[in-house]
Amino acid sequence: MPINVTKTYLPPLEEYIQYLERIWASGWVTNNGELVQELEKKLAEYLGVPYVQYVSNGTIAIQLALKALEVEGEIITTPFSYVATVNAILWEHCTPVFVDIEDCTFGIDVEKIKAAINEQTRAILPVHVYGYPCEVIKIQELAQKHNLKVIYDGAHAFGCELNGISLLNYGDLSTLSFHATKLFHTIEGGAIIAYTPEMAEKIWLLKSFGHRQDDYFMTGINGKNSEFHAAMGLCLLPRVNNLIQLRRKIFAMYDHYLSGPGLQIPQPGTGLKYNYSYYPVIFNNEAALLQAMNELKQKQIYPRRYFYPALNRLPFVHGSDCPVAEDINRRVLCLPLYIDLEEVQVQTICEIVRNAC
Repeated sequence: MPINVTKTYLPPLEEYIQYLERIWASGWVTNNGELVQELEKKLAEYLGVPYVQYVSNGTIAIQLALKALEVEGEIITTPFSYVATVNAILWEHCTPVFVDIEDCTFGIDVEKIKAAINEQTRAILPVHVYGYPCEVIKIQELAQKHNLKVIYDGAHAFGCELNGISLLNYGDLSTLSFHATKLFHTIEGGAIIAYTPEMAEKIWLLKSFGHRQDDYFMTGINGKNSEFHAAMGLCLLPRVNNLIQLRRKIFAMYDHYLSGPGLQIPQPGTGLKYNYSYYPVIFNNEAALLQAMNELKQKQIYPRRYFYPALNRLPFVHGSDCPVAEDINRRVLCLPLYIDLEEVQVQTICEIVRNAC
């Protein structure tokens, strides 16, 4: 059986079927159904945030956030993220301006943000990479000084807290991905975290074709999600805390078997309540990484190069040099991490990784 970088957690089938029976009984399958409304309420409670707008995926969440804040022009962002981050910016006819990252947190470098701000800058779009927090206070101070909007891509940050406050409680808006690869998923899905009822209502209209009944219309798209996807989320949400604890045990195994020189391994900072979504390792050079990948592949073990290549080097963007991100992205490898991994499998992975160093 192959060992992939992650494995989608599925709840007991009979529990999901109970939600399906509710859907069949109501006949309400989409358009802000009762399960969607229930999921939004429970997510807000669990995450400790004011308002959750559930949408079709994490990419459309970023696009809707840009629309809701009426951002046009240049957006300062990171080159070290999944391609969806920059694609959402481009799709909304904005211009991504890439600045480099910190080599310890992999988050966007605030000093580089300062140097990149000009009269065309309208927003900052940082990413909590691997669930590690950006410099949220410094970014907020900088944004206020220059009258800029801040949208956090929190695709990896579900359940993460900094000094007792959810990472999703910073910026003007935060977005989430609930893709099947995530710690918490709804098969496909995402969300936008809003902080005022007015903004939550605006996002609801934007994702619902821009109209309410037949008496109010504005420009909008179809960013809604269905009762079937919400049902999966309602099955998983009560299990998230347990899933995090199980992943934490796997994380600790990796820490144990990979300790020693030759690798840079995760060091979540002080004050962080982590969700253990990813286990990235940084090799000394790309050759060692490729050797490890090849040997792992021979044993049907498939890690992923999250994130490669650097977004500023994609063929359809024009980005300036970001030497730290371009260096890290050539040497970083995310190892398999899911609750079914056995210790002997972790040992095998770690032995191959260690031998490649």
